[in-house]
Amino acid sequence: MIMAQDISLFIKNLQKANLSAECPHCRTEFSISKSVLFDGRSKFPDKAEQARLELEKELKDRIAELAERQKKAQTKSEKTAVAVGIGKIIEKILPAHKNFNMIPADCRFLAEPIDMIVFDGLSQNNIKQITFMDVKTGKATLQPNQKKIRDAINDHNVEWRSL
Repeated sequence: MIMAQDISLFIKNLQKANLSAECPHCRTEFSISKSVLFDGRSKFPDKAEQARLELEKELKDRIAELAERQKKAQTKSEKTAVAVGIGKIIEKILPAHKNFNMIPADCRFLAEPIDMIVFDGLSQNNIKQITFMDVKTGKATLQPNQKKIRDAINDHNVEWRSL
């Protein structure tokens, strides 16, 4: 089991190292030592909490904006496009929401064909369950390929491979 002191030591070593990383979204390179690093299993540092709150506010603002656009949408296809947009926003930042009852560090975002896989207990090195999760809003339903994935899981037609 990974101890809090091990994580603290790991974070301190990262902060001292001359390492850089690349943002997966904007491809901008940044220095890891200048980043806010913390153990996600405990209280967020003020700067990280502020960023989380800003993301949450942005989510609320964008949902309100998209909801307003949805009201104005004239055709079913326009309404569907808006609903898909809302869903794509929500699925990306859902783990940061205060009511999300899973540990964000246990979640891995995939986007397609399902939104995420949750390894319950991963952050504590004690996986109890693996959950395949797809986020739907409004009246959205699973796509045919998502239904096939759900059925394969329910039929226990899942395997592990190491290459």
